Amino acid sequence: MLKIETIMPENDIKAISDALKKIQVGGITAYKGWGRGKTIAHEIHASKGTEIFTPEFSERYIIEVIVANEKKNQVIEAIRSNSKFGKIFVSDIVEAFDIQTDKKDEQTI
Repeated sequence: MLKIETIMPENDIKAISDALKKIQVGGITAYKGWGRGKTIAHEIHASKGTEIFTPEFSERYIIEVIVANEKKNQVIEAIRSNSKFGKIFVSDIVEAFDIQTDKKDEQTI
């Protein structure tokens, strides 16, 4: 099992979610965070518009998906074709447990 995490400066979550549904990826976690990277944050006009401020951190959109190893390339392609910017990180999942049932590992996804 793999955890595929995507961090993007733009909100492409809906398009990515739709693409993942087409390849039958069921679960997805999406949330908003703050971060700093290569993309420079947008300038903010402060103090009644007389000052210009560039914040150190800007909004980021994060998507996490747990999939079987065989789906890795399909998921990465779905994300890349529906987002212009960002990073994709792939991590191994050693074990997974369903809290409600006795399901374990790939049966949980």
